[in-house]
Amino acid sequence: MAGADKAKNIVLSTIQKDLSPLPKKRNTISTDELFDAKRVKLDTKSLKTKRPGLTDEKYDETSYYFENGLRKVYPYFFTFTTFTKGRWVGEKILDVFAREFRAHPAEEYKRSIETGKLTVNYEKVPVDYRLKHNDLLANIVHRHEVPVSLQSITIVHMDEDIVVVNKPASIPVHPCGRYRHNTVVFILAKSHNLKNLRTIHRLDRLTSGLLIFGRTSKKARELEQQIRNRQVQKEYICRVEGRFPDGIIECNEPIQVVSYKIGVCRVSPNGKDCRTTFRRISEVGDCSIVLCKPLTGRMHQIRVHLQYLGYPIVNDPLYNHEVFGPSKGRGGDIGGKSDDQLINNLIKIHNAENWLGVEEGGDVLMENPLKCEIKTSVPNKDLIEIGAQNSKITSMVASITEAPPQTGHEEPIDPFDLNKTTYDPHCHECKVNYRDPNAKDLLMYLHAWKYKGVDWEYRTELPDWACKELIDYDTIDQ
Repeated sequence: MAGADKAKNIVLSTIQKDLSPLPKKRNTISTDELFDAKRVKLDTKSLKTKRPGLTDEKYDETSYYFENGLRKVYPYFFTFTTFTKGRWVGEKILDVFAREFRAHPAEEYKRSIETGKLTVNYEKVPVDYRLKHNDLLANIVHRHEVPVSLQSITIVHMDEDIVVVNKPASIPVHPCGRYRHNTVVFILAKSHNLKNLRTIHRLDRLTSGLLIFGRTSKKARELEQQIRNRQVQKEYICRVEGRFPDGIIECNEPIQVVSYKIGVCRVSPNGKDCRTTFRRISEVGDCSIVLCKPLTGRMHQIRVHLQYLGYPIVNDPLYNHEVFGPSKGRGGDIGGKSDDQLINNLIKIHNAENWLGVEEGGDVLMENPLKCEIKTSVPNKDLIEIGAQNSKITSMVASITEAPPQTGHEEPIDPFDLNKTTYDPHCHECKVNYRDPNAKDLLMYLHAWKYKGVDWEYRTELPDWACKELIDYDTIDQ
């Protein structure tokens, strides 16, 4: 029994020791605070599974309608979610949203917090709530997407492993900024029932042409590896200003990203190694049709190198612009501006011309990329009527003709249906009328034509602006 009593005393001593108060210098966090921190950490694990947009229900948030050669999306309610970033910890929620998410004025975020549309861990909080680690912020917004071309996404090739499509200009590849349902991945899922595609590479929103998606993770990794190891040969066709020089022209100028927020690059000695070859294959009036072969994969590589060479793409809204100085960036001359000056000028022009691909929640003031025509404060029922006529303000020039050999999926021509739209009396965009984009807003003369990898090759039909009947295809592969 003595041994048992001794063991019992040891256990009791250990328990008492564990329950004894900690030294003052270690009492930096109270028991309640520690419990709350652990509870939030545990709760947010389950919150992740409840975040919207992770199931097939995301495709049913809204639907399309078609007018004036445009694919449009009925406005819908959507919940933006994000976890607290380290730099936000300890700050008031209203201060963070007013500074970091400038799509709306601070008063709008204040109203959202007070009404419970902007929550923390899906619970209503006061406007002076201070953010903690792992807080899940959820903001319910009434979302208005930007119209895109109605031109169909044509299927170039499809099997059990991959889907190869010909992307029209104006449609982003995946959700970003002001686009969600009006993106290639959503349109393919909703209209072709091709869901859960793996993005292998991307094209700029205004660039048309070849896109390859993996249908299995294994195939996606295989093709990604080929691209990463530069085993994929890419050929683009573009239309540039002026008569491009004879022969093969190679540009090896390094390219630097000036701003990821607004998606702008320029040639700079501080940039990454970059190499593109160009060759004129045809002429159309004062312009040249040029074959481009990017041998590296930098952001905006073809567009920036053509700008540097002094032969920018005819209708490139960014790199064929005087914001880069009187020479428009030819030879790297951007008018003596610093990077900060260039960025500030680009933002000002963006607010006036609205062509930058700004990321959602970025530091740039998020204006609607469609020009504002009418501002109104009429009663709600009148607002709905105005919304129904929203797309009838400006007519569209005829959309680009599809290439007949490729298999397109014909969309039903569904006009606007008032019964399918939604309205939020507190939504700023519901009170503003925007004109439809013009044809020039939807198209840039740059097309991804051919991709060739290990034991595979795909190509698309060339767009009409390339004047393919004038091209001597026999000389292209020389």
